[in-house]
Amino acid sequence: MSNTKEKVIIVGGGIAGLSAGIYALKAGFEAEIYEKNAIPGGECMGWNRQGYHIDNCIHWLTGTDPQTGLWEVWKTVGAIDENTEYADTEKFYTSRVGDREATLWNDLDRTEKELIEESPEDEAEIRKFIEYVRYAESCVIPSIKPMDMMGIKDYMELGKGMANMPKVMKEYGNINCKELGQRFKSPVIRKMMSDYLPEEYTAYSLLVSYGTMTSGNGKIPMKGSLAMSLRMAARYKEMGGMLHTSASVSEIVIDKKGVTGIRLADGTVVKADYVISAVDTDFLFGKLIDRKYMPAGLAKAYDERRSYPVTTGFQVAYAIDDDFSAKDTVFFDCAPLAVGHRSFDRISIKNYSYDDSFAPKGKAVLQANLCQSDEDYLFWESLSPEDYKAAKQKLTEEVTDRIVTAFPELAGRIEILDSWTPLTYNRYCNAFHGSYMGFVTTVGSKQMRFKGVVKGVSNLFIAGQWIMSPGGLPVAVVSGKFAVQRILKKQRRSIEI
Repeated sequence: MSNTKEKVIIVGGGIAGLSAGIYALKAGFEAEIYEKNAIPGGECMGWNRQGYHIDNCIHWLTGTDPQTGLWEVWKTVGAIDENTEYADTEKFYTSRVGDREATLWNDLDRTEKELIEESPEDEAEIRKFIEYVRYAESCVIPSIKPMDMMGIKDYMELGKGMANMPKVMKEYGNINCKELGQRFKSPVIRKMMSDYLPEEYTAYSLLVSYGTMTSGNGKIPMKGSLAMSLRMAARYKEMGGMLHTSASVSEIVIDKKGVTGIRLADGTVVKADYVISAVDTDFLFGKLIDRKYMPAGLAKAYDERRSYPVTTGFQVAYAIDDDFSAKDTVFFDCAPLAVGHRSFDRISIKNYSYDDSFAPKGKAVLQANLCQSDEDYLFWESLSPEDYKAAKQKLTEEVTDRIVTAFPELAGRIEILDSWTPLTYNRYCNAFHGSYMGFVTTVGSKQMRFKGVVKGVSNLFIAGQWIMSPGGLPVAVVSGKFAVQRILKKQRRSIEI
């Protein structure tokens, strides 16, 4: 009977690819995943250095509330379940300006009280912000089926659960995070509003992100990102899926009737009934198939870099003692740091002491992030190998100096483990301009969303964070499910899987 099963080949073994593979198996297909790296996970990744584990993806996982449909998807793919342990963290992040601090706590009442104490003159604006974060807690990512497959009943159900989101969009959908900050008189609250997300992000994005944390739907699974990816890979293999690692795909093979399979880097051709591309769409269109097939809306986003910027970062990981006073994530001012023609005077650190599996006893991992965008990526890309190495080393030392200046208690007690640039994401994951999210939604720009199909190419479907802004893990995992549902719809079968 297995010989009669139709074969689905998935290109890319990240979260979207693993999800697509699992749902393809659930739907009764034969499934094979081809991943270019030695281990699956894509950008949901971590690695070891000198006895420490560097986690490089999950800042929070949307969908940890068992009452949500997204939690069901995460459970189905083996990422989390009823027994998952989560990090014991109290806050989203802290912002420092001079000797002043402001914190967005997971407890909204505490946040409101402390912000009003910090800046009584901003009380009305603070209370409004908190009120609208409560509204934003209702925001959910569609996870049962793609929106274009929804009927009136589906939309009514979705709208019922998100009844308060139109209020959030009306109040905070036409300003960006920088403009949100300008509504406050307090310098530290001003900075806080544009610290976590790039300042050109629409302001509602911050409220939704914060609301995910305060609602309990954005917890951090213990053991980190790589461990979650490996749980998904184990689920896929237990179900009978084939996972090919260190297996680069050079082409998706197309004839007049549509997709027939893939060609590997070594020239081997593998036949398939359906192919799901779960790689960066910039790599799909132009490398795996002709750029001419790219949907117009997606092409516009790639062409209009100012309207649809991307987010990446220059990062450094350190070994520190686990008694370091700054917990979780802190943003702070620093002496200017030059990257190409741009200068940065604010960076963040994240303390991973909440997970003792990342470091030897008594120690912890600290990571610094200098937010980067398209222009910075182009600077790093322009360098020769020698100049790149020198610039990376210089910036690593400068970032370290800025951290020790801001936190003198770390002097002589901080050790560099590793550093990486936007080019690292491009090299490892073929990520467009090194982005670790999808396109930024800016004010006045239409939110990026497209169906995961390719006009003119039959039997090719697309999964991955790039199909819908702002991308990230939740979009990636549901897109794998949606891609399989599109195959089922094409076959006129039930899309319930």
